[in-house]
Amino acid sequence: MQDQIESLTIIFSEFYYWVTVVFMFLIHVGFATYEIAVVRPKNMQRTLMKTFVVIPLVTITFFFFGWWIYNAFANGPGITGGIAEGAADTAPWSKLMAPNLDDRINGVFWAAFLLFSWTAAAIVSGALLERVRTAAFLIIGTIVGSVLWIIDAAWGWHPEGWMVQIMGYHDAYASGVIHGLAGGATLGALIVLGPRIGKFGPRGEVRDIKPHNVWLACVGLFLIFTGFWGFYVACNIPITDIGPDGEVYFSATNIYLMPTTLSGITLNFLMSFSGGILAAYLVSRGNPFWTFSGGLAGVIATSSGNDLYHPLQSMILAAIGVFLIYKLHFWVERKFKLDDVVGAVAIHGYAGVFGVVVAGFMLWGYPAAAPVEGVTAWFTTPDGWPAINPIGNLLGALIMFGLGFVPIFLVAKLLNRFGLLRVPRAVELVGLDVHDHVSAYPYFQGRADSDEITVDERTLAEAMNHTALPAGADTVPGAIAREDRKRR
Repeated sequence: MQDQIESLTIIFSEFYYWVTVVFMFLIHVGFATYEIAVVRPKNMQRTLMKTFVVIPLVTITFFFFGWWIYNAFANGPGITGGIAEGAADTAPWSKLMAPNLDDRINGVFWAAFLLFSWTAAAIVSGALLERVRTAAFLIIGTIVGSVLWIIDAAWGWHPEGWMVQIMGYHDAYASGVIHGLAGGATLGALIVLGPRIGKFGPRGEVRDIKPHNVWLACVGLFLIFTGFWGFYVACNIPITDIGPDGEVYFSATNIYLMPTTLSGITLNFLMSFSGGILAAYLVSRGNPFWTFSGGLAGVIATSSGNDLYHPLQSMILAAIGVFLIYKLHFWVERKFKLDDVVGAVAIHGYAGVFGVVVAGFMLWGYPAAAPVEGVTAWFTTPDGWPAINPIGNLLGALIMFGLGFVPIFLVAKLLNRFGLLRVPRAVELVGLDVHDHVSAYPYFQGRADSDEITVDERTLAEAMNHTALPAGADTVPGAIAREDRKRR
């Protein structure tokens, strides 16, 4: 009987994670749809291509070293120990990283984490739209997706992670581990990249460059919400427990192997989703884009503690978080001239940090994870387990945000130094699709919507060459191609 139950548990767990991967694919259908909706028509094809191509790049790099980092550095490289035991099983040459009958979980568990990696990279994408070079984004997205977020996951999203065991860090559904880090990385890139042409007027006034297709943005966000169910479930671990009278209990744990239920997270997900939408609707005075985005921000603002919150707590905290991040987004935009096309820094970064910090207070004293022998926690429960606390989560939020911000800021500065970060001014004016996809819109006349002017081919060609051209000398695609050859 015991062998049969173990076999059923293995099959159930394997199928469980496989289903979450299928659901999480919808997050990226949603990201692609959403980003196409918020850019202007002259940039749609380039937007779609960079969103699509980053997926195989992150997949391959995550296979070669991302999964190994998570399993190798739970102790923190050079912090509390060296490479963790069992890391060799996740190296790309391990037999467990290929079809085999010795292990049925590693592949689907790897895939679940891989889809988290896609999400981390995709968060950065939306903020940089309409002026970043494709190669620059692919470099940044791969670093975020296969290196940075997986380091903080090893530290703070692993039952033996040093942040969990020493600081009592708790972040059940990745408010900080994914969203806070990706928001920090996005901010670092945006500071160097600069705003779109025409976003700010001559006196610093903010111009609202609206999404060209609001209903499609709504569809994209609802696809993300749908995929988020898979994300939440993949953050749990299914288990089987044998009761004292031989009965079988199927239950689940969070990522830290502490008890939770799918029923509980269902209640909290829906209540935080609803609280976020209603708060966004009120604070934005019915702005469609922010109302839709409020649902996502509300879920992120409570994800750190949604394994343990009461549903009413989730609803209220989501509403408070959305109100704060909405106000902070527009204050930063005006004060620092930060042009974030989709509000990614606010919706993911600010909401993620808020979620982690608040969870430290709301869940103060709950056990964070089972203790590891030889590791002393800052705060403990009465039976000696590391305990969730405000200090650990506050410092953890700063670590997550900073681990995204600092490296990507430096990478963006390096790319910018060699002219590899941003497209030329003329390319941005006429549209990125004309640059990379000359035949995409043969009827396009070079409308520069952000400046409310029409840019003719002669003006653009002259801008590219910094000199006047004789009549009939060149066209925009030719001038752009020549400029790229000079750069190479």
